[in-house]
Amino acid sequence: MRRSRAFIPTTKEAPSDATLPSHQFLVRGGFINQQGAGLYNFMPLGKIVLEKIRAIVKDELDKAGCNEVQLSFVTPIGLWDKSGRSETMGKEMLRISDRHDNDFVLSPTNEEAMVEMVKNRVTSYKDLPLNLYQINTKFRDEARPRYGLMRGREFLMKDGYSFHSSTEDMVREFNLMENTYKKIFTRLGLDFRVVEADSGAIGGEGSKEFHVLADSGEDTIVICDSCDYGANIEAIYDDEAKIDELNEKSYEELQELPITEKCSCGGKLSFKKGIEAGHIFQLGTKYSEALEANFNDENGRAKPFEMATFGIGVSRLVASVIEQNHDESGCIWTKATAPYIVNIMVSNIKDEMQMTLGEELYLKLLGDDIEVMFDDRKDRFGFKMKDAELIGFPYTVIIGKELENGIVQLYDRATKEKTSINTGDIYNKILELI
Repeated sequence: MRRSRAFIPTTKEAPSDATLPSHQFLVRGGFINQQGAGLYNFMPLGKIVLEKIRAIVKDELDKAGCNEVQLSFVTPIGLWDKSGRSETMGKEMLRISDRHDNDFVLSPTNEEAMVEMVKNRVTSYKDLPLNLYQINTKFRDEARPRYGLMRGREFLMKDGYSFHSSTEDMVREFNLMENTYKKIFTRLGLDFRVVEADSGAIGGEGSKEFHVLADSGEDTIVICDSCDYGANIEAIYDDEAKIDELNEKSYEELQELPITEKCSCGGKLSFKKGIEAGHIFQLGTKYSEALEANFNDENGRAKPFEMATFGIGVSRLVASVIEQNHDESGCIWTKATAPYIVNIMVSNIKDEMQMTLGEELYLKLLGDDIEVMFDDRKDRFGFKMKDAELIGFPYTVIIGKELENGIVQLYDRATKEKTSINTGDIYNKILELI
């Protein structure tokens, strides 16, 4: 993409209500803009990042044998009445009526609708197990939408639902999805932990959360320094006042609080802040019984499906990457999530030699399907450099005065180091880095 043709409206000013780095930099960098309270549009850069995350999620799920579907965003309220959640979800669930006075909800999640899809279509144990998922829009009418993409009302979510003939097979799939989610978060380049969690309004007997570690995280978790143990404090404390008190504390304040208990492995436990970006649940027969969704077992007897459900906040992950990877200048994208891996910056577009090299390098990288931005704008070098840091391109090739000596500079966004490289070597150096 040529920057002169791109729609990337960067700005120096952050929204007045933006307290998190991701909210500030995603708006300032031209990734998103606010449409209303808790409602955000994804502009070109933001859409690219969102789709890259979506593609990794889909790839790993498909490899694990899951089937992608797409459910209607609008769901009849009758399905929620059957499960009892039309009352328990409360005001978070936005209800609407059509011209015929039929009642619907804007889906906050889709357990009921997915059960209805499978009901009477999967009738034998021979057709099980089955894992269906979608990556689709959800809506939850948050009382206090804030923090940009972290707590919006409309968001993109991956929600999956598995159906089984036995509890043992449901647990097997639960473990498979835990490992699949680990692969997704690892590919995204994130530092994360899997923790024991409270099932909340979704229900079921067992659940685990996937937390992206970040000092600005809303949730407080406890982790071990010697093993993989981790738990959300909501799963280990019964006192709601205690939970609220800990969640209100900053990361620095939490570090001053001692934890006298030791992990079962003997390791040291400590408080961390995390962003919940994934959650998996063992549901049992909670929804299949409520919606009378059965299959015939080996003896021809009707039994309710054993179920599990699996969610990932895809749009929340866009913000999570930046909460974990940023500095005072702006975004630092991981290679898997960067909108463009390489940014070619011509210092003086009136210099024919600089423009010729920039054009040649741009076309060569483009021809090899490398995600590249060519900053061919007439603006000053300092302005363009600040833009590059704000947006967070992993690498920027700076073509400037040193070109007279056959030298260009390669700027590494994560380390802020500039390296002088011969023009004949720059292409191979880029390939080596990416």
